[in-house]
Parts: sequence; C-alpha cells; structure tokens
Amino acid sequence: MKFGGTSLSQASKMKNAAKILQKFSASNKIVAVASAIGETTDQLAAIGELAKKGDLKRARKLLSKVQASHRKIVPLIAGKAGTRELLERIEQLNSELERTVEGIAHLRELTPRSRDYLLSFGERLSTPILAETATATGLRTRPFTGAEAGITTDDNFGEAKPLVEISYHQIRQRLEPLWNRKVVPIVTGFVASTVDGSITTLGRGGSDYTAALLGAALAAEEIWIWTDVDGLMTADPRIVKDAVLLPNVSFGEALELSFFGAKMMHPRALQPAAQKKIPVRIKNSSHPSVNGTLVSASELPNGGKVVKAVSLIRDVGIVTVSGTGMMGSPGVAAKVFQTLGSNNVNVMMISQGSSEATISCVVANKEVDRAVRALQLALMGQGFVDKIAEEKDACVIAVVGSGMKGTPGVAARIFTAVARRKVNVRMVAQGSSEYNVSFVVSHTDGAEAVRAIHEEFNLGH
Repeated sequence: MKFGGTSLSQASKMKNAAKILQKFSASNKIVAVASAIGETTDQLAAIGELAKKGDLKRARKLLSKVQASHRKIVPLIAGKAGTRELLERIEQLNSELERTVEGIAHLRELTPRSRDYLLSFGERLSTPILAETATATGLRTRPFTGAEAGITTDDNFGEAKPLVEISYHQIRQRLEPLWNRKVVPIVTGFVASTVDGSITTLGRGGSDYTAALLGAALAAEEIWIWTDVDGLMTADPRIVKDAVLLPNVSFGEALELSFFGAKMMHPRALQPAAQKKIPVRIKNSSHPSVNGTLVSASELPNGGKVVKAVSLIRDVGIVTVSGTGMMGSPGVAAKVFQTLGSNNVNVMMISQGSSEATISCVVANKEVDRAVRALQLALMGQGFVDKIAEEKDACVIAVVGSGMKGTPGVAARIFTAVARRKVNVRMVAQGSSEYNVSFVVSHTDGAEAVRAIHEEFNLGH
C-alpha cells in the first residue's frame, strides 16, 4: 500500500492512513510505502536552489517552515510513549537537513548527488511519523528507508535505475521475516541507494515505483495506490460534468492515460507490476470503501464501448522543422531528436508527413524556446532545413481505449465530433498499438474537444 503526499498531509489524514493499515492488516500481509508529506519535496527542491544561489536567508525561512510542519504533526498523532522518541528522531533528521543546506550554500553547488540527498529528507521524515501513528493504533510496525528495505540502484542520481535482481533478493530477505512476527514494514517511497550506500532517488513517480518494486519482489496479490481521487475517470470531472469512474483498465491503457496527465501512476512505475502481472488498484484514502480502478493485464470488454477515456494536456507548444532539403535525406530526423534529447527537451508527440518535408514535435510550453534555439544552432545553414517555427497556444487531446484496436471508423467519429464544435485540429498522431489517438488543438478549444468526444462515445453512461 502506497500513501501519497495528499493522503498524509495533516494529522487527521495520517491517522486515517494508520486506520487503513490496521483494518487491512488483520487478514493480509502488508507493506506500506510513504510519500513525503504534502508539498515537502517541492519545498526541499526550492530550498536547494536558494542555497545554491547563496540566498541562505530565504532558504532557512523555507526550511524552518518544512521543519515546523513535521514537528507540529507529531504530538497530534503519536501515543504518549512514542512522542518523545519520535520527536528525537525528527530533530536528528532536522539537524542533518540543516547541515546539508548549509553545505550547499557554502559550496554554492548543488550536484545531482547532493540534490538526491536533500530531497530524500521528505520521505525520511514522513515514514517514521506514519509508523508511529500506526503503532498508536495497536499495530506493530518498523520504518525502513528504501535502501534498508533492499532497493539498490545505479548511480544515475535524480533518475536512478533499480538493479532489479539484487533488489528483489534483498527485499525478500529483509521484509518477509517481519510478517511472521506480525510486523508491518513501512518504507520510504522515492528513496534508494547505490551499492556503496550513496542515497539516490527514483525520479518522478518514485514512491509509486517503490511500491511496484516491493510488490513485484514479494509477489503481492495487488499493489494499492492510496490517493485523493476515487480512481481513473472517463475524463477530468472539472471539464466534463458527467465523467464516471473506470472500474477496470489494462496496463496498456493505463500507460497511455498516465502519460497523458491522468491522476495515476507514472508510466515507469507501472513496469515492475506489468512484468509480474500484479494488478494495481488506485483508491481514495478518504473513501476507502470505494473499489477504485483496477489496472490489470486483462483487457476487459468495456460494455461494448471502443473508447474508454479522453484526457487533456495543457500548456504545450509545437515546434516544426521544415525544409525541401529534408526530403529523402537520411539522418535529419535523428539529428532533430538527438539535439532535443541532449538539451533535456522531452518530446511528447511526433508527426511527420510522408513527403518528409516537415517534422512537428509537441513539447512542454516552458521548453519551446530552448528547443527552437538548440535546433537553430544545430540545423540551420546546412542546406536541409529552411525554417523552424513555434506555436505556444496548444493542448493535446488523447483518446484512449483497447477497443479502438482494429475497429474501423473510430478516428472518423473522433474528428467529426470535434469538427461539429468548430474545433480546428493542428496535428495528429496514432501509435501502432492503436490504444491511443492524440491530436493537438488550440488551448482555448481543448475543453470543448474533450466534451465533444466524451459525448460522441457516450462515456458518461
């Protein structure tokens, strides 16, 4: 069971998480994974940036806010006996955190390694607090860092890759014996370490990744992700009033949906579960009795519907590289993507005409200028590319469903529904898996396009 930051953000929610553990541990063997409380990870990242610039005054101010939020929660959740011991542990971590920030400020340097060390404090602070809260309900618990639980990674700090076989062996060795003693292990999400003990983090979606790795290693029946929504919806309920909960999605559909901004696991985090065919259940910690969404290997018929969900990514831009010299010239596409990759620009979607005279890429709005500059430097003046154009007022609509595979006329229905609402489509892409049709429209038309498709495929019923 992984508890997200919103499910642990205050004392009442921390107690609620402990109650959930107590309720389900009566008849199940459980391992819990804790995320950092609320916005802690973002705050730590900001503290690191301020310290690197030498702005120690503002860094300390934000740091004391982080420390206070954890101190405040302790007396509200722990039993009398546990409070003193837990506060001592929190103070110890707080002192270590202060020294880390001072060190970054003195050196005016924030390396990927020291950044991982700094960010690890979020989970290292929240995990003993959740463990003590659960102990106060009568459970026997033991907190672990990801490294202590056995997760070992390479040294690609910031986006470390687990050494799967070693990690699985160590996780089984260290956690399985606790179940015989009726102890619930509570593990830091997101945090692991290299073979020589340097702290690493698993990147975006890291706590989910931790849960999936533990689940895969221990051959769990299910992996549960506790969050602040009931599960995956057919569309964003803020855009579509009659959006409904999806009881089941396949791993293939989940990968498409998670990439396109649905509130669920990061695509990378699904990998260990998908490989071992362990179902992942997304549940709401505020409504534990709701079944949520089950992500599994089976592709269940969706009540005869070909489309399962439609989602929207805002704040994206299109970068288009064009030139008559690109036609029939091998290696131009490779140069485009290599240039974007080496400048840390993530490409969400690609479209190329069969004439080969243009390549369009969708990237985050904040990366458009960097992408254009890099491509101009790398490609202009070589006879292949005439023009590099940019548009910033766009959004991506992704239409997802395994029922679309091999069903004629789905794309026709999508684009007819959108055209009826006078929405202009700027760019289209479909993967050969046929699970996903994605297209780009103006950001002012995004919500209207989502509503049109939701209605066309009758997803609200």
